[in-house]
Amino acid sequence: MHRHLPQLVELQLPVLVVPCGSGNDFARALGLGSVRDSLGAWRKFCSGCRNAQAIDLGVITPITDRHGAGESSAPYQRYFCCVAGVGLDGEIARRANLLPRWLRAHGGYILSFLPALWRFASIAMKISVARAEGPDAFIARTAKPLVVAAFANAPAYGGGMKIAPRARFDDGSLDVCIVPDMSKFKLCCLFPTVYFGRHLSIPGVEYFQTERLRLETETPFEVYADGEYVCRTPIEVSVARGALRLIRA
Repeated sequence: MHRHLPQLVELQLPVLVVPCGSGNDFARALGLGSVRDSLGAWRKFCSGCRNAQAIDLGVITPITDRHGAGESSAPYQRYFCCVAGVGLDGEIARRANLLPRWLRAHGGYILSFLPALWRFASIAMKISVARAEGPDAFIARTAKPLVVAAFANAPAYGGGMKIAPRARFDDGSLDVCIVPDMSKFKLCCLFPTVYFGRHLSIPGVEYFQTERLRLETETPFEVYADGEYVCRTPIEVSVARGALRLIRA
C-alpha cells in the first residue's frame, strides 16, 4: 500500500485493502482483520452499500538547502497511511525488514526490539508545530534528546503496537507521540505497554495533535513510514485531507 499511494491518490478510485502483509495494521484499522472481512466489504460495495470513505494521509517532505541549487533539487513528497517516525522504531523497522517474510509476520518487530535497543542512543531532536496564522510559521514544541518521535494517521504500527490510540483517519490531524531519553531498563518496561496504548500514562511521554510539524536533528537521521525507509531529517510532516478513498467493513 505504501509504495502505491501516489498512484492511488491520483486515480481517486475506491481501494479495497486485503490483509496479506506482515503487519496489517492499516487493514485492521479499517475493520478488515481477515481476507473474509475484505470479501464481505467488497460484496457490500458491489451491492450498492455506501461503504467507501475518503481518509487522510500523512505527507513527509524533506527540507533541503537550496542555496545555489537548481530547480532539480526541489524536495519530493512521500505519502504514508499509518505511522511515520524517527528514532528507535525506525531502527527496529530496519532490522525487521531484513528478516524472512514469515518471521516478519510472526513477531518480527518484537524479535528486532532487543538488538536495536542494545545499540541505540537517544537523538537530539527539535520538533516545531505550525502556528495557525501562517503556513510557514512554526513554534518550537520540544527540543531535547528523544528515543522515539512518531507521527500517526492510524492508531497502530509494528503488528499491533498502539503508539497513537486516539488517532483517526478522517480528523485532519496527525497524532504525535514522543518518548524522552530514558534508561534501557525503563524502555524494556515501556515496550509491552505500547501494545495496549498504556504508555501515554508514563511520565515524560508526550502526546498531542497537529496539522503540520517540522522535525530537525543535529545530524541527518533516517525517517521511516509504514515500515519503509523514506528519507533523512530534517523533514516537514503534514496532512493531506481526504486524499484516499477506501472501502471499509
